[in-house]
Amino acid sequence: MITAIVLIDCATDSIPEVAETLANLPGVSEVYSVAGHVDLIAMVRVREFEQIAQVIAGSISKVPGVINTESHIAFRAYSQHDLEEAFAIGLANAD
Repeated sequence: MITAIVLIDCATDSIPEVAETLANLPGVSEVYSVAGHVDLIAMVRVREFEQIAQVIAGSISKVPGVINTESHIAFRAYSQHDLEEAFAIGLANAD
């Protein structure tokens, strides 16, 4: 699975509508309304690298109200769940 984090600037008066439209696009797994220098962050998850361009340039960028996007491709995911499993290898449950 290939994950891209897409930072999105959009027209201020259409943030909720843009977010809803983006969330319904194939390949977009989540959309967050955020504080900071961007309005929305979309998580794109696809099976093939070529699909990244289809989803971001072919779909996200064409949604009415989207002004600009900045994309970041994830190399590896780290989560608390992953860390707990790594440190628990070979250890008996303390309960």
